Amino acid sequence: MRRALPVTLLSSFVVCLIPLATAHAQGDAAKIANAMSAAPPSIANIATVVDWPSEPGGEMATLKKGSSDWTCFPDNPGTPGNDPMCVDPPWLEWVDAWINKREPNITAMGFGYMLQANDSPYSNTDPYAEGPTDDNEWRESDVPHLMILVPDEAMLAGLPTDPDNGGPWVMYRNTPYVHIMAPMPLYTPGKH
Repeated sequence: MRRALPVTLLSSFVVCLIPLATAHAQGDAAKIANAMSAAPPSIANIATVVDWPSEPGGEMATLKKGSSDWTCFPDNPGTPGNDPMCVDPPWLEWVDAWINKREPNITAMGFGYMLQANDSPYSNTDPYAEGPTDDNEWRESDVPHLMILVPDEAMLAGLPTDPDNGGPWVMYRNTPYVHIMAPMPLYTPGKH
């Protein structure tokens, strides 16, 4: 996610632990459009769109049924920025694990998009951080990105961990939620 479901799913799901749909003032059509802006049209157009649970532990309401195994979420109501996300099945497992504070069972590579992510602060090392500390590498804003999961953390050995390195980096190292963040350009729906 970077924070991902609550993205990014993403990436963006770093700031708040369990987002509540009641914080959304948008209608379903606006939520669907926002969710679909998280990924390239080739993915978003055929993805299922779900909304955040209306209460902790609640179900995610389906807003649009898709024809693929991708799932998109609208902006996380618990974060200050616009951070919708679209994720594949391994990332959906990651999101569910993150929300429920359990270790994810990642058995295959996974990909997630957060091409709108911005202005949502997060920790680069602590998936549950709610604010800066001396050692959690707090960041004040996010960049649009592709998130990559690998089934074996050893595959990440030697990759950079600094978000300012000018390219991809490893986020949440030494946690069950470790993944690669790859900066991407901001996606503007309707512009190709």
